[in-house]
Amino acid sequence: MDLAPRDRARARHRQRVRPADHRARLRTDHLPDARAFPFRHQRGDAAARRGDPFPRVPGVGDHRRIPRRDRDGDRRPRALVDPARLTGAGQPDFVVVTGLSGSGKSQAVKVLEDLGYYTLDNLPPALMASALDVSRKGGKQKVALVIDARSGPLFADAKKELDALEQAGTPIHLLFFDASDDVLLRRYSETRHRHPVDAPGGVQPSIDEERRLLVQLRERADKVIDTTHLTVKDLRDTLHSLYGTGKSAMLVHVTSFGYKYGLPPAADLVFDVRFMDNPFYVPELSDLDGSDERVRRYVLQHPATEEFLRHVVPFLRFALPRYETEKKARLGIAFGCTGGRHRSVVIADEVTKAVREFWPGEIEVEHRDVDRPEVRT
Repeated sequence: MDLAPRDRARARHRQRVRPADHRARLRTDHLPDARAFPFRHQRGDAAARRGDPFPRVPGVGDHRRIPRRDRDGDRRPRALVDPARLTGAGQPDFVVVTGLSGSGKSQAVKVLEDLGYYTLDNLPPALMASALDVSRKGGKQKVALVIDARSGPLFADAKKELDALEQAGTPIHLLFFDASDDVLLRRYSETRHRHPVDAPGGVQPSIDEERRLLVQLRERADKVIDTTHLTVKDLRDTLHSLYGTGKSAMLVHVTSFGYKYGLPPAADLVFDVRFMDNPFYVPELSDLDGSDERVRRYVLQHPATEEFLRHVVPFLRFALPRYETEKKARLGIAFGCTGGRHRSVVIADEVTKAVREFWPGEIEVEHRDVDRPEVRT
């Protein structure tokens, strides 16, 4: 009996035999390590058959090509030189940030500042040596400078100035930011900013011209970060892994305050302790503040205070590492009572003491309203 057309197609499919080496032809084990990357992207099947895993950068020509994926196929930045060029414990003292406009340099500078770098944005290359010298004289040992096409004609001297600094014995870590044309066009469309190159024909010709201007800096970069597929959090994670010290970078700032004077504007977590017994109404304690041992004993002796601390401290033990995971540079914790002189001061000190036992990062305490005169009504 004759087969229906669909059945004939299925039979032909079952009879089709793939060559035994069809997967081997797609492997890159025979290539040098630097070329062992998944490559079925951007170049098409013709490039795959040539065994060429590297995408060309549009608008630049055949200069050095950077693999977009790592050995596991993940899109992530890849060092172009030996990481031994990093000084100290993995954290270079002098970082020069450059790259395409709209690729994330401004976000990167904010992260570097949180990591302890003194940052200067949009610096003409000719001023790098002077800026570094002044910063070091001012006690700034870690410096990050941003140079890019916003400097206009002055940017043409960037390579020469970098060479002069290195010849003078200054170790430089050059960090280059890149992104695909489509992403750069979308970002400019969203922000409606004017491209600094401002080539005739709009944004795309400006991007192409900027790529041409940056070819030499990209080739000599110690690190190239492609932000095409990175979120802001991904970028923070990448920079923390590159330039973090390994210690907790998040500062915990504990504040006591009085509600009658308003909330602390920088507080992330606010706890109201006005439910606790108020020493203000005890004549011998009224004129004292929470730093006095008698006031402290009075506040801490009540069961409600003990119960409050029994809940708050474990909560902070749980929450602080998770805030740090989000690469938060500062976490403000505030405790408020009516006037900010008694209960909130005691609780802020007690919580700080408890947090110091498990938190490895820096902790600051501020008693904002403790010196305000208490007015009886």
